[in-house]
Amino acid sequence: MAALSLPLRAALLLSLALGTGVAVAQKPAAMAERPAPPAAWTAAPFVPLWTGTPPGGGFRPVTVPADSPATFLRNIEQPGLRLFRPARANGASVLVVPGGAYDFLSIGNEGVDIAQRLNALGYTVYVLVYRLPGEGWANRADVPLQDAQRGLRMVRAAASKDGLDPHRVAVLGFSAGGHLAATLETDFAQTVYPARDAVDRIDARPDAAALIYPVIAAAPPFTHALSAERLLGKNPNAAAIARRSPADHVTGTTPPTFLLHAMDDGAVVPDNSMAMMAALRRAGRPVEAHFAAEGGHGFGVGSPALPVGHWVETFDHWLQRQFAKTG
Repeated sequence: MAALSLPLRAALLLSLALGTGVAVAQKPAAMAERPAPPAAWTAAPFVPLWTGTPPGGGFRPVTVPADSPATFLRNIEQPGLRLFRPARANGASVLVVPGGAYDFLSIGNEGVDIAQRLNALGYTVYVLVYRLPGEGWANRADVPLQDAQRGLRMVRAAASKDGLDPHRVAVLGFSAGGHLAATLETDFAQTVYPARDAVDRIDARPDAAALIYPVIAAAPPFTHALSAERLLGKNPNAAAIARRSPADHVTGTTPPTFLLHAMDDGAVVPDNSMAMMAALRRAGRPVEAHFAAEGGHGFGVGSPALPVGHWVETFDHWLQRQFAKTG
């Protein structure tokens, strides 16, 4: 048998690991001490993003509040991908980025729920379990983007072996995860870690992006204070704020973007989505934005009784149109 190239070997190993439905690594001890996450979450195959210690190192576990729900993940020493397969794949994949103010990952309403809804539409879903910047990591403001870039590259590397189209890969983020998704779609080419293997030579640009009640601003008056503090630390300088303000990084290469926000969102004000929409329009980039009168914050897939309860199907129609344009 001919030797496989490094990118092909990486894709094959990821595909085989995901296809078996068996996790290839144990959960960190700090996570094991917490209440068990939903069964659908633990049943989803988990593949680590990194071999060995993630870039920078320095992980320090934090104290988890006693009343913290099992769907709020903290102490993420080993970031990775959770795979949710559809019964019948449509060839496209979505990298889902849960929110949680960069303080935890909300894996219920912004992980399992959206994965299952997208599975029903034929999408193969990878939920990104990314590191939290306040848990001791070096270069805290780069840590989430390191994991997002690596995750997108791994999805694309595995795509052909997994029966997916490597040119139909979208990212979808909620709240602080929306900030990370916006950062990925604008700074996909920013070097935030040294390449480790052939996977890191793969393009990290998503083919489309969806930002659901996203944090966009990294400074007052529109930022979400806890998200900004967790990402940048206390009293960041102007350069640090500018570096993680994705609306200011939109260019002609930013992918088509779908935005959704409720006007009554009291946690992350809709001005965030409006700023991103304006930036995309200035750059001449495709954007579709939806602003609902009601919905609040953190609605996930949304209640069927409210307009925000129908956004998944709207997003599906939009995404299929974008993929059709790019062939």
